[in-house]
Formats: sequence, C-alpha cells, structure tokens
Amino acid sequence: MICPHCGKLISVSEERCPFCGAWRPGLYGYAPLIQKWFGRMDFVMIVTAACVTLYVASLVLEPSAILAPGSLFNFLSPGMRALLQLGMTSGPALRAGFWWTLVTAIYLHGSLLHIFFNMMVFRNVGPGVAQVYGPARSMVIWTVAGAVGFLISDLTTGSASVGASGSVFGFFAALIVYGRRVGHSMLTRQIWMWVILNFVIGFGLSQVNVVAHAGGFIGGWALSEILPLDHERREGLGIQLLAGGLVVATVAGFVISFVKITSLLGAGP
Repeated sequence: MICPHCGKLISVSEERCPFCGAWRPGLYGYAPLIQKWFGRMDFVMIVTAACVTLYVASLVLEPSAILAPGSLFNFLSPGMRALLQLGMTSGPALRAGFWWTLVTAIYLHGSLLHIFFNMMVFRNVGPGVAQVYGPARSMVIWTVAGAVGFLISDLTTGSASVGASGSVFGFFAALIVYGRRVGHSMLTRQIWMWVILNFVIGFGLSQVNVVAHAGGFIGGWALSEILPLDHERREGLGIQLLAGGLVVATVAGFVISFVKITSLLGAGP
C-alpha cells in the first residue's frame, strides 16, 4: 500500500512506516480497503439517493399530510411530525441538545419542488467539486457547509428548517475558490452569477431560508480555502476517515432522532 502520510510504498502490515515513522499507516490492514472504497465512490449518486430515499420515507411516515391543501410550493409536502422524526433542525432542537440535526436536516426536504430544484442544482455542481477536490473532501465540504448554514440559522432565526441548499451554496463557494486558485476566471464569474441569482430568488420567496444559504456559502468558502485540491495532493487516509466518520455520524443521527422523537410524540398516527 501507499503510506497516507509520506506517499511511499510500504507493506500493509507495517507497525510503523519505515520512511516517516507514522504509526499503523495500514490501519490494521483496513487502509487499502478504505482507500479502494473511496476511489470507487460516486459521491453525487450517494447524496442524491440519500435525499430521495429520505424524502419518500418522510411521506410514508405521515401519509395524511400528503393530501393537506396548499399551494404549488407545498405540493407533496411531508408532515411536521415526519420531518421531526427524521431530524429536522431548529433553534429549539439545538437548545434541547439535538445537535446532530444540523447534519440530518441537510438530507430532508419540504416538498417535491424543494427536492427537485436542490437536486437539479446539486447534480450540476456536485460532479465538478468531486472532480477537483476528491470524493472524501467533497463529503466533508458538503456536510460542514450545510451544518454551518443551519447553525447560523438556528442561532439567529430559530425557525425549523430542512434542505440541502446550504450545502449546495457551500459547493458554489468551493468552485469559486477553485477557480481563483487555478486562474479560471470564466468559471468564477459563472458561479458568482448562479450565487447572486439564487440569492435574489431566495429573498423573493418566504419559504427559502436565505440565512442558511449564506451560512453554507461562508462555511464552504472557509473550508475550501484550507483543503488542498486533488491535483495538489491526493486524498489521504485521514480525510477519508473523517468523511467516513461524518457519514456514520449522520446515519446515527437519523436513528437517534427517530427513536427520541417517536418516543416523545408517541406511536400514534
């Protein structure tokens, strides 16, 4: 295997890297498996599948809410109970110690149009971010940007919120940072136009959490300034373990939310 610290070829069973002295670079034999998985990971497909699956699950959990009257923006909207069970975030949730909702809320959506537009934009910018930063770094940017957006929203407005928009704005920021670092001015201008257009649209719609968008943009920008690009440094075991840890924490958050909220609300329909 390749030592994730110094990049030299070593045995997977080495207790210490003979070149840089790193302790257990092979992670007890699991490092090659982790690196192989991330090398084949389709980040965009995984995020899209997770969002769609959880959207369907939110409709199934509270089917009576589907038939509730509303506008076009609320068509096929999950009920509040279902969103709470799956990890919707808010100021009260954060104060109650439900910190994991900052991450779980990224994968939840409030209506068919909500998830359609978010996934449409994500599938336009996601492949680019995954290509220039790598899948593991992309997962970290996606998660941190969305969490920062919801954190700022929870602390300022306190209103209940769901959606991947904050993470998408974090990806906008990541591509702008990339464009500035490699001198791709055309890409930078194009992404800035998308950002401005989406902010203008957001200010015109009461259902849009503009604060979370701004927070996600800030979080994505700050993190992208720190992380190397994929052509500058290939993803090492450390960032892959961090990305994997965030995935595990997110899944655990859904389970904890469902158990806790179902217990608090009761098992009735």
